[in-house]
Amino acid sequence: MKSYKLSELSDGEVRSLMARPRIDFSSVFALVNPIVDHVHKRGDAAVKEYTLRFDKAELDKIVEIVSELPDPLLDASVKEAFDVAYSNIYAFHAAQRTPERNVENMKGVQCKRVARSINSVGLYVPGGTAVLPSTALMLAVPAQIAGCKTIVLATPPAQDGTICKEVLYCAKKAGVTHILKAGGAQAISAMAWGTETCPKVEKVFGPGNQYVTAAKMILQNSEAMVAIDMPAGPSEVLVIADKHAIPRHVAADLLSQAEHGPDSQVVLVIAGEGVDVNAIEEELSKQCQSLPRGEFAAKALSHSFIVYACDMLESINFSNLYAPEHLIVNVKDAEKWEGFIENAGPWTPESVGDYASGTNHVLPTYGYARMYGGVSLDSFLKYITVQSLTEEGLRKLGPYVATMAEVEGLDAHKRAVTLRLEDIETRQVSP
Repeated sequence: MKSYKLSELSDGEVRSLMARPRIDFSSVFALVNPIVDHVHKRGDAAVKEYTLRFDKAELDKIVEIVSELPDPLLDASVKEAFDVAYSNIYAFHAAQRTPERNVENMKGVQCKRVARSINSVGLYVPGGTAVLPSTALMLAVPAQIAGCKTIVLATPPAQDGTICKEVLYCAKKAGVTHILKAGGAQAISAMAWGTETCPKVEKVFGPGNQYVTAAKMILQNSEAMVAIDMPAGPSEVLVIADKHAIPRHVAADLLSQAEHGPDSQVVLVIAGEGVDVNAIEEELSKQCQSLPRGEFAAKALSHSFIVYACDMLESINFSNLYAPEHLIVNVKDAEKWEGFIENAGPWTPESVGDYASGTNHVLPTYGYARMYGGVSLDSFLKYITVQSLTEEGLRKLGPYVATMAEVEGLDAHKRAVTLRLEDIETRQVSP
């Protein structure tokens, strides 16, 4: 991994470190646009063709009704692990419900905001080089709590056309209604447009590779009328470590994201003096060689880097600029920095949040953490504001509204108020 000392870098050089491994989106869009168009025009047939081409699976049908599928058989220990994760994820997201509040801003003028679930949602669960049933829970559980009526989960099938049994178990437990046996841009397109058998959804969620991300970005700006959660691309983690951090823990945390794929990026920020960086690098090499996905991790490490900061303040400042998907603060008294961090302390590996603590692992990447938050219960809700006025309220507030409408030259707005005020006045003076 390359290394840099922040005190020796210009502002421009520091900003250059914010750049992620370059994705040529123009060429990606050129590949994805025809897929989006073909699925729109040809529906199920196009999805079947792309699934055969990319996933080597020949499908009779692309959608399964979850309630009609038999319960999958899992080892007891695996079932227990996913049950614990489900319970924690459910508890954390259910606690995000906000009570309805009715506010009387002035006498006779009441306002409130009410929550309504998004009717139909699409959840993308990557397959490819690794199956991710944990993502099924992260997306389906808040959709279940929100009360979404149609929940479509898309995931690539195995070559024999079957669905990963752990993904199916999580889907059943969390109330998924349909499973779309497809991955990549074709899956996102099928959910966004709808096909003969795949329900059209109103919002698409989930992480994915550059092709999935490109499809989401294209479709949210199309006539498909679909929203997306965020541009969630390749995985990344930034670890801040001081002299108290245990080298093998630091290395393990870095590799936990590097193993996702060759386009992942990990960053190590050294806070202050006395950190045994050589020991961390030795652990990285040793642990990487023993990983089944070590080849992916090694490629990710090749475009990752180490930053030396003079203290925690400089470390946190750099992290805020970088805006990582995951931040681990492995320093003494990490809780002091709680206002800035997601995971704190040497006994809080990011993997726990990825699986079972209850927090959501679908998070903004590529620096989008500066303007997006992660998936939450609110992601599956829309909010409607309601206003209610009495006669007294309109008499008090109406003249101000009429004046403002007149300033803006919107006479119909003004008249909608003044006609009512006139009727109130007439009724009051009538015998």
